[in-house]
Formats: sequence, structure tokens, C-alpha cells
Amino acid sequence: MAHTEHQTMRRVLRREIAGTIGLLTDEHDFTAMLRYRTFAFDDHATYLQQVEALLRTLAAQGGHTTVALFDPEEYAEFCAETGLEPDAPSSRTRFTAELAATGPTVPYEGQPLADLVPNLIDEAVRRATWQYATTVLTRIGSCASCGEDIGRAAFARASHLLARVLDTADPGHRHLVCSVSTTPEGVIAVLHADDDADGTARLDETEALEFTTVLALGIATRSAGGLVMRTSAPGRTDRVYGWRLRGEGLHPLTAGEVFDAYCTDIASGEIVSPESGVDYSEPPDLGDAEHPTGHTH
Repeated sequence: MAHTEHQTMRRVLRREIAGTIGLLTDEHDFTAMLRYRTFAFDDHATYLQQVEALLRTLAAQGGHTTVALFDPEEYAEFCAETGLEPDAPSSRTRFTAELAATGPTVPYEGQPLADLVPNLIDEAVRRATWQYATTVLTRIGSCASCGEDIGRAAFARASHLLARVLDTADPGHRHLVCSVSTTPEGVIAVLHADDDADGTARLDETEALEFTTVLALGIATRSAGGLVMRTSAPGRTDRVYGWRLRGEGLHPLTAGEVFDAYCTDIASGEIVSPESGVDYSEPPDLGDAEHPTGHTH
């Protein structure tokens, strides 16, 4: 009787434990792990099938599991810095625990791995973009003429501009994309906003922070960039409009420029077929003149 009670208690406790699985999402990363004798797999497709089966089993037992992006290069660096033996399962477990606290993760909620992996990669890209933009902003330094911290001032300006964009937008769901042409490659941030019952924009705080940081990066570095927004609401034609980032201000695009921006694939530069029933138009007036204390740096 006591033995059965202990088993029951352990099952209950198992449901209280949150776990993380480090996932090798692509063939290249998987191949890099084959150098380790203790890595038990030799086929990526089989590995993914086994991971998905394990996730389903853990979910069926009532556990909460997150999936982290396992990067072999970062793993090797982690082992070198901590003095761990990389060819050991315990070291991989330690690294995965570190990922759970600091790396990009997504929760497993029963979705197929084919759906989870793109979301995990998107999360990793978002995290890397934010970290890059933040690093650049903190390293720019102060304005030579007034001593103001350029990165901090740019972030404040970006926050103000985003607030004006949302305040003047059509009600409903808003999908915003900010792109900045930095070197060696451009950065992109996405933000979704919906209205509360009182009409106030409801934002995901992490998305808003990343979006504002990327916009601030464009302002601080005087990089070419732009912001495009799509608004949607039941019974109303979707509307797309946008602005060009110039200096410390957002300048409205014409309907033709909005069409070109929205119907061009950012990665390849190829033309994308326009959607029917979508209104490409000039944006509303932000009522916001160029920053009166704009810096030259």
C-alpha cells in the first residue's frame, strides 16, 4: 500500500516539474554533434521523430516542456568556458539548462514539430536582432555638441513615434513591420496590436520593446529604413500604409510607394503578388514635426 502511494506521489510530483529539451533543428547542426561519441543518433530525421515522441509522452504525463534551440558552436564555447567535457550527456544537460534561462525557447503545447521549429527559429532571430540593436545603441556614445546619450535619446524618440503611429491608426488589429538597412545586413522587427474594450492598443511587451529598439537603431545610426502597417477589422477592407524613416522622423509614403514596399519580398527583392481587396494608401498625419532638438552625429 505504501509503495503504491509513493508511486502516486512521484507521478504527481512529475507533473510539477518543468523541463527543457535542446533541439538541433537542422541537418548542419545535427552533423556537427556527430563528432561526440556519446551522442546517440546518426540520422536527423530519426532524431526529430524521437524528440517529437518524447514531447508527446511528457505532455501526456501532464508535464510542461519548453524547446530550446541547441547550437553546437555555442555548446562548444560553453564547455570551454566552464571546463566541462563536451563529449558527455551531463554537459549537454547543463548547457540545455542554461538555454532554458537565457536562450530562445518556445513551449510545447501539442503542436507538430514541423510547426514548432519555424516558431523556434523566429524566436531565435528576434532575440538576436534585439541583442544586436541593443548593443549598437549602447556603444554609440554621447552627442559631441550637447553630451546627450544618443542611444537613449533615439529610444525615447522611437517610443514617441510608435505611440503616434498607434494613436492615429484605424481601430482593429494592427500588424506593423519596421525594417532598417544596417551593415552588414538589415534588421527587421514585427509588432502586433489589438484594441481593448476602451479602444486602447494592447501590445505584447517583448514585441514592443524589440520593435522600438530596432526603430531606435535606425534613428541613432541615420540608417535608411521604414515602417509599414496593415490594419484589419471585421466588415472593413484591410488597409496598408507606411512611412520612410528619415533622420529622426517618419515621413509618409505615397500609395504607390506603400504598394511597392508591401509587395516586395524583403529577403529576395522579388515582387510578391498583391492581395485583392486590400487598400494601399497614404498614412494619416502623425501630427509630429521633426524632432526639434535633432542631433548631427
